[in-house]
Amino acid sequence: MKNPDFELKFKVRDYECDLQGIVNNANYQHYMEHTRHEFILTKGISFADLHAKGIDAVIARVEIAYKSPLRSMDEFVSQVRVSIDGVKQIFYHEIYKFPEMRLCVRAKAENVCLINGELSICDDLNKLLTNK
Repeated sequence: MKNPDFELKFKVRDYECDLQGIVNNANYQHYMEHTRHEFILTKGISFADLHAKGIDAVIARVEIAYKSPLRSMDEFVSQVRVSIDGVKQIFYHEIYKFPEMRLCVRAKAENVCLINGELSICDDLNKLLTNK
């Protein structure tokens, strides 16, 4: 990914693999979610604080393209870049295996905010996410 906003390194654990010896597809969403949450924390954003203000950030859609599998003990980096499109915060993800930086996953996660239960543009969150 060119110019990621944030990246996080991981190592595949045995229990994340299926009978074929590759990472189960659902675990990639866990990796990406953890990367998003860590990125958001670096911006000083707390989901608990947002919720206390009546703001709930929720993933509305995820698209994932699996390119190359990860296996037990593989080391990899999860990268994320964010953009804003109307009511959506769009998180672009790429996961690369070390050391060859082979692309394993490319994904897009669309987040929306419910403010007091209503779908709304969340200017405060948008400013924090895009402040570099």
